This record gives sequence, structure tokens and C-alpha cells, in this order.
Amino acid sequence: MATAPEVRTRWLSNAEQTAWRAYIETVGDLTAALEADLAPTGLNLGDYQVLVHLSEAPDRRLRMCDLAEVLQLSPSGLTRRLDGLVRGGLVERQGSPTDRRVMLAVLTDHGLDTLEAAAPVHVESVRRHIFDRLDPGQVDAMASIFRAIQHGLDAVDV
Repeated sequence: MATAPEVRTRWLSNAEQTAWRAYIETVGDLTAALEADLAPTGLNLGDYQVLVHLSEAPDRRLRMCDLAEVLQLSPSGLTRRLDGLVRGGLVERQGSPTDRRVMLAVLTDHGLDTLEAAAPVHVESVRRHIFDRLDPGQVDAMASIFRAIQHGLDAVDV
């Protein structure tokens, strides 16, 4: 029987460990704070993200497969995410007029109104919990850091 090659663990340095722990111990609290601030609008962060992507799409519509990809959801995960938005009249599912195999998610006028009412609440929450606590250099560093991480993740996906 063949044995697996030995993998040498590259342990985190003290600085890396401190940075990692700061991130992992903050991200849950930050998400909870953003969710709590958005809750009075009737949306959660996932719903808000759906409405944003649809509002930015041509004719406020996206193929379901494209929306699932951008949201990093499985087809069934997207279906579950959209069910409440459809029940609330914020999004409609429509068949494609050009391809009967394709379903579209379409932002309704009510959905756009809801997004426009929620956006100032969400932006203020993001500002209060994140950007008001950072100086301009830290904002630039944050953008640079997450672009580098995303670039690395994209390279792995190829």
C-alpha cells in the first residue's frame, strides 16, 4: 500500500497568528452587527446582496445560474434564498423569452424600492462599524489586502 507523501506544516508566525486571530474573532461579530442594523428594513445581508446584484444588472434581471455564481451559492441554495424574496414580492422568477431552459431572477419595482430604502441604513452601518474606525492608510491597506487574497483565490480556481 502506498503511503501519502509527508506534508510539512508551515506554522503561522506570531504576527500571522495575531492577524489571523484578529480576523477570525472579529468577522462573526461584524457580520452580526451588520445583520442587526439591517434587520429593521426586513432584509438580511444575503437578501440585500441579491437585490444589489439584480439592481446593477441590465433590465434588473440575471440568469439564475449567473446569480448563483456571483453569490457563490448552489442552485438549490439560490432557490432557498429567492423563495422569501419572491414571497415578499421583491423578486420574480421568469422564464427567458429567448431560451425556455433558462430561468431569470428579476428585481421588481417593490424590490428596488425596498433596496433604495435599505441602502442608506446599510451604508451607515458599514461606515460606523468599519470605515469610521480606520484612517485613510488603513482603508487603502484593507483594499490592497483583500484584492491580494482574492487574486490568490482566483488563481487557485483556475
